[in-house]
Amino acid sequence: MRRRRSLARPWAAGALAAGILVLPLTTPTAPEAAATPASATAASATVFFHTKTKNWTDHYLHYAPDGGSWTTAPGTRMTAACTDWVKLTVDLGSAAGLKATFNDGKGVWDNNGGQNYALGTGNITVKDGVVAHSDPCAGSEGPGTEATVYYSTQTLGWTTANLHYQPAGGSWTTAPGVGMEAACAGWWKRTVGLGSATSLKAAFNNGNGIWDNNNGSDYTLKSGTSTVKNNTVTANAKDPCAAEEPDTEAPTVPTGVRASATDTSVVLSWNPATDDTGVTKYQVTRTGGTKGSTVTDVTSTVHSDTGLEEDTTYTYTVKALDATGNASAASTPASATTGKKPPTPPTGAPLGTDPRKDPIYFVMTARFNDGDSSNNRGGNQHAKSGNAANDDPMFRGDFKGLVERLDYIKALGFSAVWITPVVLNRSDYDYHGYHGYDFYKVDARLESAGATYQDLINAAHAKGMKIYQDVVYNHSSRWGAKGLFTPTVYGVRDNQWSWFYDEKNAGFEYDGLTVETKSGKSYYNGDLWSTAEPTGNTCLNWGKTTGAKSPEGYTIYNCQWPNPTSGMFPKAYYHNCWIGNWEGEDSRSCWLHDDLADFDTESAPVQNYLIGAYDKYIDMGVDGFRVDTAVHIPRVTWNRHFLPAIQERVTRKFGAAAAKNFFVFGEVAAFVNDKWNRGSVNHSAQFYTWKERKEYSADDTKAALEQYDYENGQGTGNQPTSNNAFLNGNSYHAPDHSKFSGMNIIDMRMHMNFGDAYNAFGNGKDSDDSVNDATYNVVYVDSHDYGPNKSNERYTGGTDAWAENMSLMWTFRGIPTLYYGSEIEFQKGRKIDCGPTCPLATTGRAYYGDHLAGSVTASGFGTVASASGKVATTLDQPLVKHLQRLNQIRRAVPALQTGQYSTEGISGGMAFKRRYTDGGTDSFALVAVTDGATYTGIPNGTYRDAVTGDTRTVSDGRLTVGAPGKGNLRVYVLNGPGKIGTDGPYLK
Repeated sequence: MRRRRSLARPWAAGALAAGILVLPLTTPTAPEAAATPASATAASATVFFHTKTKNWTDHYLHYAPDGGSWTTAPGTRMTAACTDWVKLTVDLGSAAGLKATFNDGKGVWDNNGGQNYALGTGNITVKDGVVAHSDPCAGSEGPGTEATVYYSTQTLGWTTANLHYQPAGGSWTTAPGVGMEAACAGWWKRTVGLGSATSLKAAFNNGNGIWDNNNGSDYTLKSGTSTVKNNTVTANAKDPCAAEEPDTEAPTVPTGVRASATDTSVVLSWNPATDDTGVTKYQVTRTGGTKGSTVTDVTSTVHSDTGLEEDTTYTYTVKALDATGNASAASTPASATTGKKPPTPPTGAPLGTDPRKDPIYFVMTARFNDGDSSNNRGGNQHAKSGNAANDDPMFRGDFKGLVERLDYIKALGFSAVWITPVVLNRSDYDYHGYHGYDFYKVDARLESAGATYQDLINAAHAKGMKIYQDVVYNHSSRWGAKGLFTPTVYGVRDNQWSWFYDEKNAGFEYDGLTVETKSGKSYYNGDLWSTAEPTGNTCLNWGKTTGAKSPEGYTIYNCQWPNPTSGMFPKAYYHNCWIGNWEGEDSRSCWLHDDLADFDTESAPVQNYLIGAYDKYIDMGVDGFRVDTAVHIPRVTWNRHFLPAIQERVTRKFGAAAAKNFFVFGEVAAFVNDKWNRGSVNHSAQFYTWKERKEYSADDTKAALEQYDYENGQGTGNQPTSNNAFLNGNSYHAPDHSKFSGMNIIDMRMHMNFGDAYNAFGNGKDSDDSVNDATYNVVYVDSHDYGPNKSNERYTGGTDAWAENMSLMWTFRGIPTLYYGSEIEFQKGRKIDCGPTCPLATTGRAYYGDHLAGSVTASGFGTVASASGKVATTLDQPLVKHLQRLNQIRRAVPALQTGQYSTEGISGGMAFKRRYTDGGTDSFALVAVTDGATYTGIPNGTYRDAVTGDTRTVSDGRLTVGAPGKGNLRVYVLNGPGKIGTDGPYLK
């Protein structure tokens, strides 16, 4: 972001033959594998549907076997199975699954939020929108000894639990085992018969492939009552639910339900309900239209309802539910009337692949390449900044220009493009995108006919390239956020100020692009001011003179300019203070700068506004979010609201696999060389990669303070650690992401130390044990904000140093990222940003399109089919050649993309080994950057260098590599392909 300062990867899952997923845990023991059922020859499905929270008198299954026809609505009546469950067995013939919805036979439907349920075969449970696999009514109790097992899922987030067990001397149940019943909040229970046995082996799972098998050892439980919580078994235990009064108290009724329609979509939001044990979800009931009522379960306090009928009034009510299914009464209804269906843009969907495979090219869209001069805009600082004299409007590049040069980026070898924020901005100098005004609208200065944001996403995906959208949750423009709150300032069109305050035009709506006829400006401000005190004004001393004068000698009035301490911004939406300590609690709850109005992100209306806005871009198919100023929002707020909302939306729209690889990486700006930012864990990048480890107040504001005090009180020595980035000797191991927050990070420590590649390497290694998984770190040398060591200039270390940095970034752990133009050392040594006090052409944010003139077609990632004009010259530069080959090598060696690493048994400056193992893939590489190295204790075999093709046979676990020279490297791959690409200026 532009600063002037004194800023769900859910658990990974790999399927085994028995349907057992072992992350974060280890491979099941041999009896587990022996319990694998044979493939069924006759396809059928027994569908169990949970009834407790529906309050329906009848239950119908309306379904269609895969490839077949739907039953006639309302479908087939389901029969009682056991308490709170009904069931129906469906003959699928040759089909491998079915699509399904449920209803009460009277027009109220549960159709999975409009997506329908996709079900497989065997026993399937559908409980409050969650699909799992077990028989919740299975009778496993038998004669003889019994064991009553309680299992805690309080730290796991499971919505169902199965017990898979083996009585001593007996056989294992068929995976996934028998369904457990909810006993009390966070606990599941099952009593099983052991016959003559007095103990059992046990493992637990969530019915969807996530297992707890005691890290591969299974649990040994005795007869009688046992509890299992956080891998700890307590024999002869007390009933963990016995001391609790039955939870019969329903949550409070949701209040403040608001519905607003845009085209044929409705955004519904409401204030959080409260409950003695905690609200777990909400049920939204919609009535209206010709398709009957629907009930949708959501876990946030905002719901986007899309694809509705035109010109139709829809009414919504909301119920709150707790963990035991107690439901509040329905809220007061809220209604909205849809309009006309907009032209249907081409749909998009994220590519959904592992983000570590995709090097990132970062562009400031407005400064990259101009494809449509008609949307160029200079703003009110056009002349003052000096841009007018250079015929260089700040809004110059656009999506059309980016689409036209995707092949240039692909020819460099990049398969992901990080773009600056796309939402409508409103500020004096807002081309960079970080002054959001209407978060629900794409800035018109970036779009063109045939080159909308959706067109860009689709064009990139067609080339196998991802789009990462820069997003801002922390602040809006100084003019607030349209649809949430926009302040009105005092203004008067007198002989001093009439030049500044545009005449009001009630029929004009600011969009940044359209020129208002009276003022002749696209940056019209007539809607922002008032001479008369507006209704509900909270600004102090409205319109009274301050006694100060402007630089021109004009009288200054109170409330003439937005700021946090005047009372102009309501506390319900914005914080009302300035930051005093950048490493203090106030850095998370006060304004950064006067043109960045700080959201109260602990406020439910703000949370609803932002979640609803970014749902829109998720739905368009973006592949991930780069999160601006993440450190200025408490981690507990990210973990409670924003990160789960992202995962939920991607999962609902595109499925769990896409959600797993939807890449979220945060800017936690720690501009120091410390492992922990000046000793404050709350202000350190790695801190944001972890889930919370204790419960806090239900009130988000209180929780933020409690978390800050608790975690800083724990200190840096008592923080979670991880070995997810490290090899175990020479072996790759399954990473444990069970405590992952959902947010990855920009590697600020390497960034700060990239003045020298050796320092970056050493500092990066030193921090990796405190990051949940450093193989996902985004690594860059410089950016639109800073160079190494908090330099205000673009990196100017020289071409050799750039080549060395790149060689390290493209082979070490993490995702290599390059700021636009660095491939030709564009604007090296120039001040990155000086606001409107100097022309953009003299800064690190200069326009790049002049270097891209001509035409280019990529034949692959890192290869050029054809190029002509200026862009051909650009592609012929030495660092470009270096980048292309680095990308070719990285793509050919899986260990360099997703592998763990180690420096154990290795001598050398920047030398390491990396390995990635998955199924039939086993990639092991030895890397030496610049200097020579000796590797000991490595696997024997044939190693081939990807740079030179040199082949070595290792028979004694030892390999020595000579120094390749600055910027050069050696990558010896066990059973590797040999030389990749052709020699260039550095790799040879």
